[in-house]
Amino acid sequence: MMQVEQGNAPSLLVIDDDIELCGMLRSLLEMEQFAVAVRHDVVSGLAEALSGRHRLVVLDIMLPGGDGRALLRDLRTRTAIPVIMLTARGEATDRISGLEDGADDYLAKPFNPGELIARIRAVLRRHAPPAPADIIVVGDITVEVANRRALRDGVSMDLTSAEFDLLVVLLRRAGDCVTRDDLSQQALGRPMGPVDRSIDNHMSNLRRKLGPHADGRERIRNIRSVGYCYTGSSHV
Repeated sequence: MMQVEQGNAPSLLVIDDDIELCGMLRSLLEMEQFAVAVRHDVVSGLAEALSGRHRLVVLDIMLPGGDGRALLRDLRTRTAIPVIMLTARGEATDRISGLEDGADDYLAKPFNPGELIARIRAVLRRHAPPAPADIIVVGDITVEVANRRALRDGVSMDLTSAEFDLLVVLLRRAGDCVTRDDLSQQALGRPMGPVDRSIDNHMSNLRRKLGPHADGRERIRNIRSVGYCYTGSSHV
C-alpha cells in the first residue's frame, strides 16, 4: 500500500514489518499533514526509498528478507535521503551502529509519538534545500543581498550600510521612481522628517561611488520634489 505526496505535503516512507504499528504511524503522520507510504520488507523498501518520491525514511532494523542496517548502508551508497531508525533494539551500541551506518536519528520502541514528530521535523529542517541566493543584476551592477556585497563590472564597491540598502531598494524597482519617504522607510527603517536631508546626502555619495553608465548616462536620476530612479531594467 502506498500514498505519495498529497499537494504540498512532504511524503514520508515507513519501512517496518509491524502492520499494526504502520497503521498507527500512518494515522499519526497524516494528522500532522504528511503523506505516508508503507513498505514491510527490505526489497520493496529499498526500491521505494530510491524512487525519489519521499523526503524521509522511517526504518526498522528487523525486517523480513534482510537487515534494516544493511538496507541503510545500501541506501547510503545511492542517495542522501534522511533516515530515522525506529526499532526495539535501543541499546547504546545499536544506536551508535545505526548512526555510523548513516542514520540521521535513532528512536527506540516504545516511543512517544510527539517525540517522533519532533525528530522528523528537525531532520527535515536540517535537510531542507538552501534558499536561492538573493542576487540582483542590473546592467553592470550586481548585488548579493545576503552577503551585503555590491559589485560594478565584477569589482567590489566600498559602500556604507545605508548606501547599500538604498541601492538594493533602487535596483529592485529599477526604472521606477522611488519616493524619498519610501527610501527612508525601506532603507533606513524610519519615516523621513520634514527637514530630513539624510536620503539626499546618502544618495549623493552613492551616485558618486557608482559613477555614470558606460555610455555616460546617469545611473540614479533625481526626480525633483519626488524621489530617485535607477535607470535600467532589473533581472533578479
